[in-house]
Formats: sequence, structure tokens, C-alpha cells
Amino acid sequence: MLKIRNLEAGYDKLKVLKGISLHVNPGEIVTIIGANGAGKTTLLNTIASLVKPSAGVILLKGNDVSGAPSDRIVKTGCSLCPEGRQLFPTMTVKENLVLGAYTFYNRREGRQAAENLNEIYSLFPVLEERKNQLAGTLSGGEQQMVAIGRALMSRPDLLMMDEPSMGLAPLIVKSIFKVVEELRSKGKTILIVEQNAKAVLEIADRGYVMETGTLVMEGTAANLLDNNDVKRAYLGRDYKEFTDS
Repeated sequence: MLKIRNLEAGYDKLKVLKGISLHVNPGEIVTIIGANGAGKTTLLNTIASLVKPSAGVILLKGNDVSGAPSDRIVKTGCSLCPEGRQLFPTMTVKENLVLGAYTFYNRREGRQAAENLNEIYSLFPVLEERKNQLAGTLSGGEQQMVAIGRALMSRPDLLMMDEPSMGLAPLIVKSIFKVVEELRSKGKTILIVEQNAKAVLEIADRGYVMETGTLVMEGTAANLLDNNDVKRAYLGRDYKEFTDS
């Protein structure tokens, strides 16, 4: 689904990504964990072409999309649910969701967009109840549902998610990750950046650990959960006691 080789990117003279290589197979949940400032968000933004790579190759479904316009990335089958949700607060829930289907409207496929909207309402019934409510008046969890739904409106094969648990209560985080698992069961491939390492590794198939713009470790989610270095750095001192209780 996604192959990246020797990817480099940054901002002006600041190099953030330093030779990143990774892959995501169809139907997988793959996570990237790491501390703030490691380059995780820059990686997703570079794949989405919001940041242009300075070197390396990005292959999406076998197509070289390195530095391609962002709308081409979406049309090729990849969408991003961004960090901080980035909704339009003075627009309604429905209006925010419909924006995610702009590639369909550009191709005059409004009927497809309407079908997509109904699927989002099926996935998140509360959004249909609040479709005419201003997005800025929703709870944090509901806003995250809108952000996910907006990303799904283009029917991506690969959904990228940047810190979906940020600022949410533990019970809401659990429900969001259940939705992620449900999406995988429906055939979606998911690449997810997340600081809540324990929660995301419990649902992921594989993971990568990023530090200062490089990938320093990779493996199955189970192996990363059991890795002492990962435990110390990202899972907390009490992780073993917590999971054994």
C-alpha cells in the first residue's frame, strides 16, 4: 500500500526527516511512536504532500507520488486526519464532513459523496444527530469523530491519523480506537501517529519508533510492547504492573 525509501524533508534549512524508510501493507494498522519533536507529524504531512520532500521516494499503491499535489494524493487513495482535528468551528458538522469529499464534487459525483456521508453517519450516529450543529460547539471526542469522518469521505484506501487521542478522556480514547479496529475490519489500511503508545500498540499490527527524524526500531506491536527500551521510554515505569493487574 505504502512504501517509503530514504525520505528527507524539513522546513527551510531545518532538516527534520533523515533517511526514513518504511512500508505499510494492505489491511494493516501500523503505528509510529516517539516523543514530541521526533518528526512524526512532519512524516505524515510529507506523505500527504503538505510538506515537500527534499529527497527519497514515496510510493502509494505502486504510484510514485513524491511531492505530488495534495489533491492527487487524495485521489490516489490516501487521506490525513490531522493533529488537533483542524475543523472549521463556525461551519456545521455536515459542512465539515462534506469538505472531505471535494474530490468527488470536482468530478461531479455528488451522489457518491452523499453515500459516503451516510456511511459516516452509520459509523458515528451522534454526528447525524448533530449534523446541523456548529462543529466548534461539539465535545472533543465528537470533534475527533468529525475529523475522522471528514478524512473518510474521500473513501481512502490508506487513512493516516495524527494523534487521534490528543486531549481526550480515556473512555473516549478507547472508543476511538475501537473505530480504528472496525475500519481495519472493513478493509482500510491505517498509518497512525500516536503518543499514547500503550493504547495504540494494543490495536496495531506493527510499529516503528522514531527519534530525532530517524526510525530507530521496528517490529510487531507485541514485540514493541515487550521491549524494555520501549517500556522505559514510552510506556512508563508501571506498565508491567498495570498490565498484570
